[in-house]
Amino acid sequence: MFLTELTPLVREFSQNPVAFAGGLFSGIFRLSLTEDPVRSWLDQQTGRPSTTPSNSSQNGKGDGPQSITID
Repeated sequence: MFLTELTPLVREFSQNPVAFAGGLFSGIFRLSLTEDPVRSWLDQQTGRPSTTPSNSSQNGKGDGPQSITID
């Protein structure tokens, strides 16, 4: 039973070990790729500045709680 729950993790790790380990590391330490020092380190590694996603793509849906009516 325990092995069947770990099978997807092992499969993902075997397909992309570096990406999986990086995601696991950033998740454990709660690192955000859009905040410094991670962003500046990524910029140095890739040689180009990273862009942060803007909130304008949400069509105004990210403005906080909104009220709804239920009939």
